[in-house]
Amino acid sequence: MKNKGENEMNDELNSEYDFAQMKRGIRGKYVERYRAGTNLVLLDVDVAQAFPDDKAVNDALRLLIQVAQRQHIKTVVQGTEQS
Repeated sequence: MKNKGENEMNDELNSEYDFAQMKRGIRGKYVERYRAGTNLVLLDVDVAQAFPDDKAVNDALRLLIQVAQRQHIKTVVQGTEQS
């Protein structure tokens, strides 16, 4: 006969889960992205509200990269002229 503590350890699911409502899930929905090496990033709520989709996030980050690269080049050029 199993003791009570052993049964409690095996039952990790909460009793309020209704698995009948979970039939609409699609197995492997993102498997191709995963295999392609896509990185998933969790955005904070305030940041996510500023971007409607992944394209908007990528466009903003690309623009930020361009600005940073231009600033770096400008800093290097100015530093060379002063020497």
